Amino acid sequence: MPALQALIFDMDGVIIDNTPIQARAFQLLFRDLDLKADANDLLRRFNGMPATEILEQLFDEPQSKEDLKKYADQREFLYRTLYWDERQPLAGLVEFLAAARAAGLKIGLGSGSANDTLSYILDHLDLRRFFDVVVGADDVDAGKPHPETYATVAEKLGVASANCLVFEDSILGEHAAYKAGMHCIAVLTNLAKADFQAPLLAIKDFTELTPERLRELFSQLGEAPKADDEVAKDQDLQPVEENKN
Repeated sequence: MPALQALIFDMDGVIIDNTPIQARAFQLLFRDLDLKADANDLLRRFNGMPATEILEQLFDEPQSKEDLKKYADQREFLYRTLYWDERQPLAGLVEFLAAARAAGLKIGLGSGSANDTLSYILDHLDLRRFFDVVVGADDVDAGKPHPETYATVAEKLGVASANCLVFEDSILGEHAAYKAGMHCIAVLTNLAKADFQAPLLAIKDFTELTPERLRELFSQLGEAPKADDEVAKDQDLQPVEENKN
């Protein structure tokens, strides 16, 4: 049986509980663009994907890459403004990361956020020191649910996928982990355990989690679950109409 050698973390909703702020920023953007959409529902379905790809789902007419990037940048400005004084790690995270490093586990981060957004969190909270590898949207060609993000983290860590364990808060992120051949722990900052396909564990935060417990659980596992392709399909949204009022 594979031994646990590396932990890989998503960022948004996993090492920080920022999804409500992300939703608020999206909602303000929708108002500015006269779009009718529910940001909370949008993130429940598409959380984990790059913002440009999330926004692309909302229009019934194709948008240029330039316009999508402009909208994503506007949303990012709103998000950072709203979240500026609220940034803090999820409960128990720092202690757990320190314990994982002391236990000899490699630690990586794989996010759909761009590098400057990663810095906005990791460097402000002094978390980068815990990660051996950080991979963001600028480092891959395909975002989640494609497995490239997590496969790239494992490759840079020098660890086989079978020896990695992913922490995810989103349906599409869990899907990406399975596509990469990795087991997954669900972090329940935004969704219920029942929303996920087959997580090894479901946790609210990191306060009661230890590397020793993870190694024991991991030693009892076989191959990672096969990603259910219907999971991604079920997240499809119908394009929304522009508000003509």
